[in-house]
Amino acid sequence: MDLKLITAEPTTEERVAVDALLGATDARSSHVGFSARELGIGRHMLLPALEAVQARVGWISEGALGYVCERLDVPPADAWGVATFYALLATTPRPRKVLHVCDDIACRVRGAKAMIEALEHETSSVKHGPEGDHVVVDRDSTAWMHSPCLGMCDMAPAALMIEAGEMPVEYSLGGVTLESLRALLRAGADSSHSLGMTDSNPPIPQQGDASLSLLKRAGVVDPSSLEAYRAAGGYKALARARALGADGVIAEVSAAKLVGRGGAAFPTARKWESVRQQGIAPRYLVCNADESEPGTFKDRLLMTHDPFAVIESMTIAGFATGCTKGFIYLRAEYPLAFERLSHAIVAAREAGLLGREFDIEIRRGAGAYICGEETAIFESIEGKRGEPRNKPPFPAQFGLFGKPTVVNNVETLVNVLPILLNGGAAYARMGTPQSTGTRLFCLSGAVAKPGVYEVPCGTTLRALFELAGGVPDRLAAVLLGGAAGNFIRADEIDLPLTMEDTRAAGVTLGSGVVMAFDDSADMHDIVRRIAAFFRDESCGQCVPCRVGTVRQEESLHRIAAGKTIGGVGRELALLEEIGAGMKDGSICGLGQTAYSAVESAVKRLGLYGAATPAPSETIDAPAPRYMS
Repeated sequence: MDLKLITAEPTTEERVAVDALLGATDARSSHVGFSARELGIGRHMLLPALEAVQARVGWISEGALGYVCERLDVPPADAWGVATFYALLATTPRPRKVLHVCDDIACRVRGAKAMIEALEHETSSVKHGPEGDHVVVDRDSTAWMHSPCLGMCDMAPAALMIEAGEMPVEYSLGGVTLESLRALLRAGADSSHSLGMTDSNPPIPQQGDASLSLLKRAGVVDPSSLEAYRAAGGYKALARARALGADGVIAEVSAAKLVGRGGAAFPTARKWESVRQQGIAPRYLVCNADESEPGTFKDRLLMTHDPFAVIESMTIAGFATGCTKGFIYLRAEYPLAFERLSHAIVAAREAGLLGREFDIEIRRGAGAYICGEETAIFESIEGKRGEPRNKPPFPAQFGLFGKPTVVNNVETLVNVLPILLNGGAAYARMGTPQSTGTRLFCLSGAVAKPGVYEVPCGTTLRALFELAGGVPDRLAAVLLGGAAGNFIRADEIDLPLTMEDTRAAGVTLGSGVVMAFDDSADMHDIVRRIAAFFRDESCGQCVPCRVGTVRQEESLHRIAAGKTIGGVGRELALLEEIGAGMKDGSICGLGQTAYSAVESAVKRLGLYGAATPAPSETIDAPAPRYMS
């Protein structure tokens, strides 16, 4: 490719970071490295290369970007578009140490909002993007920035510390206080001992019944030991799969009636069979571990407490579908999961359990909720902006690198192990006829014992609360399914947690979020934060979502400020029109569900206390100004 490259030079440190990932520089020249074609690599290494620079230096300079483009034969404009797409990548100078403080809904109800307001009063936060107000230039200081949900709602309030360098440091922190955050900003990583619980010692997941299976090794079996995993029954399911053959495995998964646990609830066996029938090679398996839905943390617990189960289940899925390569697309905010999965992959390879017919590679995200959408994952892995594709074609026909691809989330895959060990029919006898097996639920907010709970499908919400210490006092509302889900009232907690019952009630199980709010919570603030989340996380590719998420947030701010267009009733009618436009016109599920929680707050909780005008009434109002 004839590229017009950036003339700025990379520093030695930046060059070393890129070369460590992509290969040594050409011995014939001190400047030009081996080309992508010579090394057999391509654009799909763009995001890892940018992350390598970020991890080493703390930001991506013009010289570093140019060097990455030179090594990978990528146009600088394309690489700039990728670098500025992800929230954890910086294209303007930052200190080496950055503290990301969660201000999302679970942390807000645990005091994060007040802590962040105090920090803002004491020192300005840095901001994301090429126009970010990066006023802090002392490379040896520690800066902080707002963060959306870090997937640690069970330990809220939460933070994530990232320190760039030759040996980069990343760790998650739970139970933080204003004083501990101040200490960390003063001394950086050296003051980590002053903070609360870290994710190096996460809480043990909870089970509702001793006979349940997904969490049986959590907190019992050493997650770093392959021998301990095998002694606890690990890799027996893979042996069973090989005895059954690929068709037999799919038949058992079909008999189990297993559906996806990420929210879409698509039948797993149908997805696997569709890919297996494709007469195209290679085929790919993607484990969607980009668990970014606010309130969701179940996959994090599986990956940190039982990483070998993820590897074994992916190996089985690859065998059944004829996939030769698997990718774990892991959200960057899970450093401990990355560490333990990386170790598990190496151990499985050394034991001959990976690397021959099937192998696995971890690809880390870089802070983009949209990459949880299955086709946005493909774009991200391929080195592009994580923007969803139009469908059809569907991933089973045209997925990663244009090849047939299976995409399952972590919980879905791990369910395959008990299905093969006990039989699909036995699995289907748990739960209800339409919602079989067990499910993991993430309880957070106003509950006595936040955590991950495994219960049979059909367990009521009330019974789930009892496992977590009882129904919360003064319960006001429950958010099911996360930011893309729905609020329900306190008088609705006898709802059975099944797909059919929630569908009939007009709500969704989503990814298993159960977030409780008591009457001390500012629900108006919570709803506005959800709207801000979707505004921030929209990839901007399609107009209904790009514009609709902004207009939705503006409307909620006008209601809060008492500056409505024609009264609250007309403002709510405008919200309804915006929501319908996003639902009907957006390319992917982000825009299609961006109004769901807001709508349920209006119609189910009666949060704004005003009737919506009849559909025949028109709204004649000027385009509103953006309100931050």
